[in-house]
Amino acid sequence: MDLIRIKIDGRDVEVPAGTTVLEAAEQAGIHIPRLCHDPELSRFGACRLCVVEIEGMRNLPASCVTAVASGMVVWTESPPVTEARKTILELLMANHPQDCLTCEKMGDCRLADYCYRYGVKEIPYKGKTHAYGVEEDNPFIVRDADKCILCGKCVRACAEITGKDNLDFAYRGFDTKVATFGDSPLLESDCVFCGSCVAVCPTGALMEKQMQGRARRYELKRVKTTCPFCGTGCNFELCVKEGKIMGVTTKSGGAVNGRSLCIKGRFGWDFVYSEKRLDTPYIKKNGKMEPATWDEALNVIAGRLGEIKQKYGPGAFAALSSARCTNEENYLVQKLVRVVMGTNNVDHCART
Repeated sequence: MDLIRIKIDGRDVEVPAGTTVLEAAEQAGIHIPRLCHDPELSRFGACRLCVVEIEGMRNLPASCVTAVASGMVVWTESPPVTEARKTILELLMANHPQDCLTCEKMGDCRLADYCYRYGVKEIPYKGKTHAYGVEEDNPFIVRDADKCILCGKCVRACAEITGKDNLDFAYRGFDTKVATFGDSPLLESDCVFCGSCVAVCPTGALMEKQMQGRARRYELKRVKTTCPFCGTGCNFELCVKEGKIMGVTTKSGGAVNGRSLCIKGRFGWDFVYSEKRLDTPYIKKNGKMEPATWDEALNVIAGRLGEIKQKYGPGAFAALSSARCTNEENYLVQKLVRVVMGTNNVDHCART
């Protein structure tokens, strides 16, 4: 592999040929601000917030789409760079709602973070603004096009992660927006509500509806776990506040799924608090189901299984396990069937 030696902010960095300046800086421990870049998506170069100064170049190139070259000298926080980033942020905020105090995304909004970093306090540019309104007629995703910065991450996520191509840029010039075919609501489009677009959105333009009004992002404790709905083993993070699940989020780097999830994995967690969910064993007594202790229930089950095995033989028994159980629990089910009951009549609902 050919290695390229460059200098970033005075540090000597050696990276493989084809590496972008942004990636090289990351390897050197230098964070370059970005809004449209994502390691799981194709390179786009739309927001221009990742501009850097490269000696010998007249302009400030976007580091996320600029490949390294031998001997390159890069400055990521020079006065021209910081001034350009501040101007870009001011332009973005000129057509962005100023409701950060009540925005659900506050605490996890990249746009707000960078405005704080570069001291954007007032917007010098005045002019026409959009007033699209909020789309929340579906049970899963809230869309606020007024907060969209046209970074294109949701468009690429829908095409490259999900493969649906349900979103794209519509209209032209100042009226450009991200929309479905015919600019129809998500509920009337081909959206499968996997939430990949929500996972990559850097602002409050796309939000999980189930988490609305329940907690600010900085209040949440993130607990990494595995999705219980099938055998794929997707990873996600439970967002927990005061011991209760508020929602599910994903981030890049997941060994199995990265940020991708299906609709069940991202939005189907609410069964945990369903009023229809049993929270205690029941035993039929005198024709009626009555609450019982776990010891009572297990003794009844063990006794009946023993009677069935003795009367009809092991082949009369079969077990179907669940994808909502852990691997260890499924292992114990098959061990019960094979060792205790003496049969191989065991299957799993997620087996394909």
